[in-house]
Amino acid sequence: MTVLETTETRPIACTDSEWAARLKLAATYRVFFMLGWHELIFNHITLRVPGTDDQLLINPFGLAYDEVTASNLVKIDLTGKVLSDSQYPVNPAGLTIHSAVHGNVPDAHCVMHIHTTASVAVACMEEGLEDNNIYSSQLHGMVAYHTFEGTTVHNEEKSRMVASLSNKRLMILRNHGLLAHGATLGHAFVLIWTLNRACEIQLATHSMRGKTLLVDPQISERSTRDALQYDPRFGGGDQVLDALIRRLDRTDTSYRQ
Repeated sequence: MTVLETTETRPIACTDSEWAARLKLAATYRVFFMLGWHELIFNHITLRVPGTDDQLLINPFGLAYDEVTASNLVKIDLTGKVLSDSQYPVNPAGLTIHSAVHGNVPDAHCVMHIHTTASVAVACMEEGLEDNNIYSSQLHGMVAYHTFEGTTVHNEEKSRMVASLSNKRLMILRNHGLLAHGATLGHAFVLIWTLNRACEIQLATHSMRGKTLLVDPQISERSTRDALQYDPRFGGGDQVLDALIRRLDRTDTSYRQ
């Protein structure tokens, strides 16, 4: 049984498609926790409510990632107005970043933002991401950069963030962390996983002696074209995310509540 094939009694009233989205999003929060991609109660994964353009599901502010469930996810509009029955507020910083992307990129159905040690370290480097490994070589021309403006709670930064993102799926927020958006949860996940993995390798490489061996840009361009896991027509990462959710299901299914 996958997260989209469920027979549980729903604790909240919603459509079949919204409940399926809630299940997979809650499971993804638990996967992030399993991978160590959580930041206390901060950071976010947002998902458009199926069939809408201006409604999102977001984690309840105040809960850790391993406390997120399908029913306690908060439904909001792009202004942050809560549309579901929830005892929890929404983090203003998360709303600013995620609503900017969802509101201006038509196929940004999922937006992910992380602060892993490796990703923040690379975001603090003037040269940013270095193309020196198989993971970075699959992201040729796919990564944008946005200059740090402080805590992201000001609406006037939204337009500058969207301009920085341009037509890219990935963005390194300078001095801050990573952002990815995708056509599905799995699509966004495999993108941000690859970028974070490239950051991890860069962090390890720079701790070693010797000169870094960079990848030829032409090789990276070809490698990126050949990386079909980023193409929604070929699953767009859903197979990867589903495998991790199956692993989660073998130990903890409380996210289904």
